[in-house]
Amino acid sequence: MKVLVTSEVQAYMNRLVKILYEMGYFPFEHTAQKYVKELYDDIKINLPSKRHKPAPPYYNRYGKGLYYAVFKKNRRTSYYAFFSKYNDSGQTIYLVCYIGNNHTDAQHL
Repeated sequence: MKVLVTSEVQAYMNRLVKILYEMGYFPFEHTAQKYVKELYDDIKINLPSKRHKPAPPYYNRYGKGLYYAVFKKNRRTSYYAFFSKYNDSGQTIYLVCYIGNNHTDAQHL
């Protein structure tokens, strides 16, 4: 199994560090970086073993036939990784196309 992310997801993760720091969720930029890196690593390592559900039609803008899995970071925040699954020469590939959280996406799920 292999987990890949699109360039849009990578850019979002980079922006997320700045957002979390500038909005005061973390007192230091390096702690925001650590939080985002842990989220990224959790998705890359654990996505294949997570329970997942089909994504609602609202998310078709990121790809057809997407699934999503939930990554709980703390009591208030969960992130949703939206992805496609492919088989390539017998290997399952997970392509993460979008990441959102319960503050921005819960109303669509």
